[in-house]
Order: sequence, then C-alpha cells, then structure tokens
Amino acid sequence: MRVVPFLVVALLWPCLLAAQNSAPLTVAGAVGVLQTLDKVTGRVRALEAPVGEAVAFGPLTIVVRACRKRAPEEPPETAAFVEIVERKDAETTVDLFRGWMFASSPAVSALEHPVYDVWVNDCRAARTPGSSVR
Repeated sequence: MRVVPFLVVALLWPCLLAAQNSAPLTVAGAVGVLQTLDKVTGRVRALEAPVGEAVAFGPLTIVVRACRKRAPEEPPETAAFVEIVERKDAETTVDLFRGWMFASSPAVSALEHPVYDVWVNDCRAARTPGSSVR
C-alpha cells in the first residue's frame, strides 16, 4: 500500500521539525547526493543527481525534484523530493517512489525494492569534479 508510507512521513515530518527547534530548511541545493546499494553485488556508492535531471542507477531512473538542507549554524537536516521509476523493458515503466526523503530518518522514507536501496545523504551547491553520475 503506497498510502501508508506517505501517511507516516506526512505525520512524522512536523514532529521532526519540532524536535529540532523548528528551524526551517533554508539552503536550496543544486545537486542531491544519494547513497545507493545494490543488494546483489553488495556495492554501495554515492550518486550525485542534479536537481531536475534524470540519473540512471541500474534499471532505475532517479530524478531529484527539490533538495533542501538547513544552514550550517542550525541543527542538521537534509530533505529531498525524489521520484524513482523502474524500467521493466523498452516500453514499460513502474513508479517505485515519489516523495520526500530525509537524511536524518532514512528508514522512514527510503526506497523499498528487492534489489536496490536508495536514500538521501546531502544537498550540494554544484556537482563536484569527477562525480559519479551515470
């Protein structure tokens, strides 16, 4: 059921903000830094996804629509609105995830897939040289 994770995130989001002095996410990032795990090979890697651009991870297409983090002088929190689609074949795609991911609570809003895990780590101002975008 897709409604349950959304409902849990919607109910917990105000609590997370209240618990951290209600400081707003103020710094917009141009690149979302995602942590990825291939459960078959055990390979973990950081994936930099520019906001608004599609990035491939195996058969998954990941698009970070927004990326926000708190200013350095405030309690740490990073959140990204992410859309993840799986390509089954040339013509068929399946929507796997669409919603906010929080770096402080990856278990609440991470991608649940039998082969791949994806969660948000950070937001950056720009892509770093030599970053791993495929």
